[in-house]
Amino acid sequence: MDENEGKNDLLQFIATTVETLRDQVATMTGQMATMVTKSELRQLEEHMATKSELRRVEERMATKSELRRLEEKMEAGFTAVRGDIERVALRLDTIDRALSARLSQIETEVSRLRSVLYLLVKDQPELLRLLGTEPPLV
Repeated sequence: MDENEGKNDLLQFIATTVETLRDQVATMTGQMATMVTKSELRQLEEHMATKSELRRVEERMATKSELRRLEEKMEAGFTAVRGDIERVALRLDTIDRALSARLSQIETEVSRLRSVLYLLVKDQPELLRLLGTEPPLV
Protein backbone atom coordinates (compact mmCIF):
# COMPACT_ATOMS: atom_id res chain seq x y z
CA MET A 1 0.00 0.00 0.00
CA ASP A 2 1.52 3.22 -1.05
CA GLU A 3 1.45 6.49 0.75
CA ASN A 4 -1.12 8.18 -1.56
CA GLU A 5 -3.53 5.30 -1.18
CA GLY A 6 -3.28 5.59 2.63
CA LYS A 7 -3.96 9.33 2.47
CA ASN A 8 -6.92 8.75 0.18
CA ASP A 9 -8.33 6.11 2.54
CA LEU A 10 -7.90 8.46 5.49
CA LEU A 11 -9.56 11.33 3.60
CA GLN A 12 -12.37 9.00 2.56
CA PHE A 13 -12.85 7.90 6.18
CA ILE A 14 -12.92 11.52 7.41
CA ALA A 15 -15.38 12.56 4.69
CA THR A 16 -17.66 9.60 5.44
CA THR A 17 -17.54 10.38 9.18
CA VAL A 18 -18.35 14.06 8.58
CA GLU A 19 -21.28 13.13 6.29
CA THR A 20 -22.59 10.63 8.85
CA LEU A 21 -22.36 13.19 11.63
CA ARG A 22 -24.08 15.82 9.49
CA ASP A 23 -26.92 13.42 8.73
CA GLN A 24 -27.26 12.55 12.42
CA VAL A 25 -27.37 16.27 13.35
CA ALA A 26 -30.02 16.91 10.69
CA THR A 27 -32.10 13.99 11.98
CA MET A 28 -31.75 15.15 15.57
CA THR A 29 -32.64 18.71 14.57
CA GLY A 30 -35.78 17.47 12.82
CA GLN A 31 -36.75 15.39 15.84
CA MET A 32 -36.18 18.35 18.16
CA ALA A 33 -38.26 20.61 15.91
CA THR A 34 -41.05 18.02 15.98
CA MET A 35 -40.82 17.83 19.77
CA VAL A 36 -40.94 21.65 20.06
CA THR A 37 -43.91 21.80 17.71
CA LYS A 38 -45.78 19.16 19.72
CA SER A 39 -44.99 21.04 22.94
CA GLU A 40 -46.23 24.29 21.42
CA LEU A 41 -49.41 22.59 20.25
CA ARG A 42 -50.03 21.22 23.74
CA GLN A 43 -49.59 24.70 25.21
CA LEU A 44 -51.89 26.18 22.58
CA GLU A 45 -54.54 23.54 23.32
CA GLU A 46 -54.35 24.42 27.02
CA HIS A 47 -55.14 28.06 26.23
CA MET A 48 -57.96 27.38 23.77
CA ALA A 49 -61.54 27.60 25.00
CA THR A 50 -64.19 25.00 24.28
CA LYS A 51 -67.49 25.92 22.62
CA SER A 52 -69.34 25.63 25.93
CA GLU A 53 -66.81 27.94 27.58
CA LEU A 54 -67.29 30.46 24.77
CA ARG A 55 -71.10 30.25 25.18
CA ARG A 56 -70.77 30.96 28.91
CA VAL A 57 -68.60 34.00 28.17
CA GLU A 58 -71.11 35.25 25.60
CA GLU A 59 -73.92 34.87 28.12
CA ARG A 60 -72.05 37.03 30.61
CA MET A 61 -71.21 39.75 28.09
CA ALA A 62 -73.16 43.00 28.39
CA THR A 63 -75.00 44.61 25.53
CA LYS A 64 -74.07 48.07 24.23
CA SER A 65 -77.08 49.65 25.94
CA GLU A 66 -76.15 48.00 29.25
CA LEU A 67 -72.62 49.30 28.89
CA ARG A 68 -73.94 52.78 28.04
CA ARG A 69 -76.15 52.77 31.16
CA LEU A 70 -73.26 51.60 33.29
CA GLU A 71 -71.04 54.31 31.82
CA GLU A 72 -73.67 56.97 32.58
CA LYS A 73 -73.99 55.74 36.17
CA MET A 74 -70.24 55.78 36.60
CA GLU A 75 -70.00 59.28 35.13
CA ALA A 76 -72.72 60.52 37.51
CA GLY A 77 -70.87 58.94 40.42
CA PHE A 78 -67.59 60.51 39.35
CA THR A 79 -69.27 63.92 39.06
CA ALA A 80 -70.72 63.57 42.55
CA VAL A 81 -67.33 62.59 43.96
CA ARG A 82 -65.68 65.55 42.19
CA GLY A 83 -68.28 67.87 43.76
CA ASP A 84 -67.64 66.39 47.20
CA ILE A 85 -63.89 66.84 46.75
CA GLU A 86 -64.36 70.47 45.70
CA ARG A 87 -66.54 71.15 48.76
CA VAL A 88 -63.96 69.56 51.04
CA ALA A 89 -61.18 71.58 49.39
CA LEU A 90 -63.15 74.81 49.90
CA ARG A 91 -63.83 73.90 53.51
CA LEU A 92 -60.14 73.13 54.10
CA ASP A 93 -59.17 76.48 52.54
CA THR A 94 -61.61 78.26 54.87
CA ILE A 95 -60.22 76.41 57.90
CA ASP A 96 -56.65 77.16 56.78
CA ARG A 97 -57.37 80.90 56.46
CA ALA A 98 -59.09 80.97 59.86
CA LEU A 99 -56.22 79.12 61.55
CA SER A 100 -53.63 81.36 59.88
CA ALA A 101 -55.46 84.48 61.04
CA ARG A 102 -55.83 83.15 64.57
CA LEU A 103 -52.18 82.04 64.71
CA SER A 104 -51.06 85.46 63.52
CA GLN A 105 -53.22 87.08 66.21
CA ILE A 106 -51.73 84.78 68.88
CA GLU A 107 -48.18 85.54 67.71
CA THR A 108 -48.92 89.27 67.96
CA GLU A 109 -50.34 88.89 71.47
CA VAL A 110 -47.39 86.79 72.62
CA SER A 111 -45.01 89.41 71.24
CA ARG A 112 -46.87 92.17 73.13
CA LEU A 113 -46.88 90.11 76.34
CA ARG A 114 -43.16 89.48 75.98
CA SER A 115 -42.51 93.20 75.55
CA VAL A 116 -44.59 94.02 78.61
CA LEU A 117 -42.86 91.27 80.59
CA TYR A 118 -39.41 92.59 79.72
CA LEU A 119 -40.49 96.07 80.78
CA LEU A 120 -41.85 94.75 84.07
CA VAL A 121 -38.77 92.71 84.95
CA LYS A 122 -36.10 95.01 83.60
CA ASP A 123 -35.08 95.83 87.15
CA GLN A 124 -35.30 92.17 88.23
CA PRO A 125 -33.96 90.02 85.31
CA GLU A 126 -33.76 86.94 87.57
CA LEU A 127 -37.57 86.69 87.28
CA LEU A 128 -37.11 85.64 83.65
CA ARG A 129 -35.58 82.40 84.90
CA LEU A 130 -39.01 81.48 86.30
CA LEU A 131 -40.25 81.41 82.71
CA GLY A 132 -37.38 79.25 81.55
CA THR A 133 -35.70 82.12 79.80
CA GLU A 134 -32.22 83.39 80.56
CA PRO A 135 -32.05 87.12 81.28
CA PRO A 136 -30.52 89.13 78.48
CA LEU A 137 -26.89 90.07 78.93
CA VAL A 138 -26.52 93.79 79.40
